[in-house]
Amino acid sequence: MENARAPRFAPTALMLGNLVTGCSVLAPAGMLPELATGLDVSIHAAGLLITFGAITLCIGSPLTAWLTSRIERRTLLTTTLAVLAFGNLGSAFAPDYTSLLAIRLVMLAVGALYTPQAAGTAALIVPVERRGSTIAYIFLGWSLAAAVGLPLITFIASRYGWRAAYGEIGALGCISFLLLLLHLPAGLKGAPVDLKTWREVGRNSTILLLLAITMLQMSGQFVVFTFMGPLLKKLTGAGPDAVGMVFALYGVCGFLGVVIATRIVDTSGPYRTSLLFTCLLLAGITGWALGAGTLAFMTVGVAIWGLGFASTNSMQQVRLVAAAPRLASATVALNTSVLYIGQAVGSAVGGLLFARELLHALGFVAVGFVVLALILVVLTRRRPAAATA
Repeated sequence: MENARAPRFAPTALMLGNLVTGCSVLAPAGMLPELATGLDVSIHAAGLLITFGAITLCIGSPLTAWLTSRIERRTLLTTTLAVLAFGNLGSAFAPDYTSLLAIRLVMLAVGALYTPQAAGTAALIVPVERRGSTIAYIFLGWSLAAAVGLPLITFIASRYGWRAAYGEIGALGCISFLLLLLHLPAGLKGAPVDLKTWREVGRNSTILLLLAITMLQMSGQFVVFTFMGPLLKKLTGAGPDAVGMVFALYGVCGFLGVVIATRIVDTSGPYRTSLLFTCLLLAGITGWALGAGTLAFMTVGVAIWGLGFASTNSMQQVRLVAAAPRLASATVALNTSVLYIGQAVGSAVGGLLFARELLHALGFVAVGFVVLALILVVLTRRRPAAATA
């Protein structure tokens, strides 16, 4: 009876694992001022927790996909969540900046495999016709990380300190670990990833173009997102509660965006859906850039931007799976990897501009990245992935 019920709840358990992963990756963005003050470093240095973490993730994602592809999925995913849980709990007790950075890099080196392997596992537990919507559902965990996790992190860190915020994520990781252990069926194994798989991916121009879109979309967002809290404070005088509200709006709109994308993708197709939400992404970040200095305008920009942030990535996953179903394990892992490359590039560029007090420039640089992404999305229209999409 347990096994019969397990698949029904397995996607939700996988989604909650993405919530923990998303909170682990994004946490410093929600408490940069508290980290900077508590660790006696600059905002820019605190922001490097995201940059170096993203570099670790982008290297770790394809590497761990290759090294662990033959391991049974429940064992693999529950172990990963255990590492994320204990890594966050360990971060709560880090004595200094160097220790916190070291714990974060080790935690994320292992955590890198969760998101791509969760997406690949989803393909093993649902029928083919539900695969796209299930993958999108599992990625709701990242939306919830922004909608619920980040505002809570900002709220807790501003009142009880950054250590308490890390403790919160660690406790959530323990709960998620137990849910996955209980509800994910045992004995799941995906297709092994070998060097031949990577060669096939490298020769597929459609896949390479889709991966470039992911990188540019994320680079543009993380130029601003990494420093959203400090930017709101410096440009508008917003306090922690207002910053938390903006994070919450961003996440709630992200959640709505994924729900809408999941509902329209079967009729509109992944290409048109991807084009629509990339346009929303561009409109929102443009609104932020033009409205910088006025909290109301920046908040509206964040809401529109939020509609596109998670849904664009969900559509990228769906398009990659459709472009080459046999290579899905590798392409989903690579998409996650270039997503983190985008985070590293964007947060590094944003950090350099922030350190030089070029606060208004961050928004316009972000717009430039997303414009390039939109151009590439349009270029995929007549390609085989677009035809099947």
